[in-house]
Amino acid sequence: MEEANWSDKQVDDAVTLVRTALEEDLQWGPDVTTMSTIDADDQCRAKVVSRAPGVISGTLVASLAPYIAAEILDIPGDVSVDILRADGERVAPGDAVLDIAGPTRIVLTAERTMLNLLCHLSGVATGTVAWADALASVDGSHTRVRDTRKTIPGLRVLQKAGVEHGGGTNHRLGLGDAALIKDNHIAAVGGLKEAFTRVKAQAPDIDIEVECDTLEQVAEAVEVGANLILLDNMDPATIREALRITVPAGVKTEASGGLTLENAAEYAATGVDYIAVGELTHSARVLDLGLDFY
Repeated sequence: MEEANWSDKQVDDAVTLVRTALEEDLQWGPDVTTMSTIDADDQCRAKVVSRAPGVISGTLVASLAPYIAAEILDIPGDVSVDILRADGERVAPGDAVLDIAGPTRIVLTAERTMLNLLCHLSGVATGTVAWADALASVDGSHTRVRDTRKTIPGLRVLQKAGVEHGGGTNHRLGLGDAALIKDNHIAAVGGLKEAFTRVKAQAPDIDIEVECDTLEQVAEAVEVGANLILLDNMDPATIREALRITVPAGVKTEASGGLTLENAAEYAATGVDYIAVGELTHSARVLDLGLDFY
């Protein structure tokens, strides 16, 4: 998910996202306040500065905003954005993250779009690192926190990059890169084994995860050949029982449901491989960042 590994399509998607956000802001006309108060030839320098401790994510996509704003507004003049803090870097209050120079009208028009993206994605990374730190506090723990598909439409790739920047790891990106057999799939075809057999026949080379509510289902999922088992709403004691079935078979496990920062260490102590936390993306609290002229 690192930006260096983005495909051409993902880069194009980022540009489209920023352009769409700016056009949403400008659909009722240009920034009337800025156009009224700022002369066309005014230039400025500004920094995006952290107001709180956290972890940075989204610098590349946020830095696109002034350039795209310049295209949309057709304002002449050079724009430059320097990234001062790398994605994944921890920051303290007062740390500068971006340095921007160019026509003042462009910078002020782009400001909110730039901050909306950077604050949210840095919030994802900052929230994730709290979970990663909680899991790492357990001696000998190998448990990793990872995201789900509970993402904001249009932001999935960026949010999942934010999870990695915060020390987490990614679950499947979409519906086609891995299979997850859930309770409704099992109910629809009449059994776990039948569901697994159908997926294996359709996609023989894909990893298959099975959601299990009981230890009996865990044993059945191991027997049919699941690569990963989602232990749904199981308490730590039950997870330990499940691991007595999965570990000898070399099957990885993921805990989901009932997880909090307060009990994360207790789950890590069981030896489960992953904990799935939807709030990393669907309920991320923004990191407070602001843009200051200097």
